[in-house]
Amino acid sequence: MAPAAGGAGHLSARFPPGFAWGAATSAYQVEGGVDEDGRGPSIWDTFCAEPGRVAGGDDGRLAADHRHRMAGDVALLRDLGLGAYRFSVAWPRVQPAGAGPANEPGLDFYRSLVDALLEAGVEPFLTLYHWDLPQPLEDAGGWPARETAARFGDYAALVAGALGDRVRHWSTVNEPWCSAMLGYCSGVHAPGRTDPAAAVAAAHHLLLGHGLAVDALRAAAAGAEVAISLNPYPVVAAGDDPLDLDAARRVDGVANRFWFEAVLAGRYPDDVLHDFSAVSDLSFIRDGDLAVVGRPVDAIGINYYRRHHVRYRAGASAGPPASVWPGSPDVETVDPGGPATDMGWAIEPEGLEETLLAAAAHPGCPPLYVHENGAAFEDHPDGDGTVDDRRRVAFLRDHLAAAHRALVAGVDLRGFFVWSLLDNFEWAEGYRRRFGLVHVDYPTQRRVPKASAAWYAEVARSGAVPER
Repeated sequence: MAPAAGGAGHLSARFPPGFAWGAATSAYQVEGGVDEDGRGPSIWDTFCAEPGRVAGGDDGRLAADHRHRMAGDVALLRDLGLGAYRFSVAWPRVQPAGAGPANEPGLDFYRSLVDALLEAGVEPFLTLYHWDLPQPLEDAGGWPARETAARFGDYAALVAGALGDRVRHWSTVNEPWCSAMLGYCSGVHAPGRTDPAAAVAAAHHLLLGHGLAVDALRAAAAGAEVAISLNPYPVVAAGDDPLDLDAARRVDGVANRFWFEAVLAGRYPDDVLHDFSAVSDLSFIRDGDLAVVGRPVDAIGINYYRRHHVRYRAGASAGPPASVWPGSPDVETVDPGGPATDMGWAIEPEGLEETLLAAAAHPGCPPLYVHENGAAFEDHPDGDGTVDDRRRVAFLRDHLAAAHRALVAGVDLRGFFVWSLLDNFEWAEGYRRRFGLVHVDYPTQRRVPKASAAWYAEVARSGAVPER
């Protein structure tokens, strides 16, 4: 294992006993084995096969080969001393057609994974949906179609029935904003559609599916902690012009308030619905839906990477890519300048503190986890075989310090998961972006823990974050 970057330093931010220290992955990004276990095609298999959709023409057919290297990856978690692992189940591995009985060979892989984690002393945190919709459901309309939400509830019941006796921590849907807006509005993610009305319907049906999954988990996994993983971002207006301030209001509505008010209060903000009415008649919202959407949850996962800096600009959505803000084609995202990751995302650790405080301020907000936080940096083994990713160490140190400040301010924060355990398939970016604590040499699939892995292992062991 690589030496910890920067030394131990002074332990300045100490987290409470029982705090969950973990790392995260998702099925399509790490598993590979897309033709095994009777798995059916997902929208990402189809999207990757379309020329020009993914950088380098990459796809997830092999990814990090976790389907075959699962035992070794669990051993990595154990050796790092991480007490928790957040992973997702591939819906098309469990239900190849998106409906019908469970595909038992597919479920067997997740049974084996959960058993291996528990044997290694690692707590499983299971996410039901991380963007890999079975292609037959997309062919039937995808998330803009109400039937997809119903099918998701059925799928949740199957997974809970198989694993609910061993998995205590569940998340229904990961980042529904991304599924709806990147998948159906801007088209930069699968299924690659550019239809703002479809995106708005998809947003509602993702939340409806979440509520149906909550019901299924309550019925099949007694005592489970049920959560949803959202990706809220603080929104900053690039100027003080009223048009810029209104652009920030609209982005805050679509990125943040729409999801929190739905999940925690069973309602949608009036101003967001008004903005959406420019592209949709909203007739897909039926009586009783929001009562299902607002089923009580036990926790909320926060996925944080950056703030949104926005301004008004007429014609901003001329594209490509198309706008990600339905009903607001005149909103433009701007670069605030300063340090950034290899994704071009501004490094703004203070935004994590703001995000946690804002989430906790919602009436009835349950305990929070940071379900994802991490950074893409280009890093490779040195001549001696080590990966000295000191920029990632600094990134994580500063974001953990921000999380600790929120905790001290009274936020009920229960855990922190680094994205990601492994370098992996980074969606439309292919394999050119590396988020992992562990370097993956894709031709050989050799794993090399980076300096950040050793540093984070020490944080998990001590429960404290060094100043430098």
